[in-house]
Amino acid sequence: MDELIKKLSGLGLSGVILVIAIAAAGGNSAAVIAFLGALGGPLGIVGGLGLLSLVGMVGEAIGQFGLETLIQTIYAERGKSESLQMLLKEIKQLPISDQLKEKLKKYLDPENKGESQAPKEPRVVEIVEE
Repeated sequence: MDELIKKLSGLGLSGVILVIAIAAAGGNSAAVIAFLGALGGPLGIVGGLGLLSLVGMVGEAIGQFGLETLIQTIYAERGKSESLQMLLKEIKQLPISDQLKEKLKKYLDPENKGESQAPKEPRVVEIVEE
């Protein structure tokens, strides 16, 4: 049993999803194979296993960098090829908190981006002796 747990923990989130699928199927291997086939779509079981691997990699990236940074990076990359208005409309419909939506909008908006990244001029203080 310990050996099985070590191998499944190495799979990370993918292993958890696979264990849940097996538990939901009651240990029926045909149901697990059908589940993996359904996940894989036209690629079948191989696609389902690939999708589980992808889920594991995304889960690891979220754990390492944080959800906010990951989403900002994705939208910054998409902003190179898609219009800002389309991305802002999509962000408005995302199932995330309003606070995170506002951060994403400020991150993508070039007007706000320029203000936040521009260094502020140092204040000049004049000392007058009386």
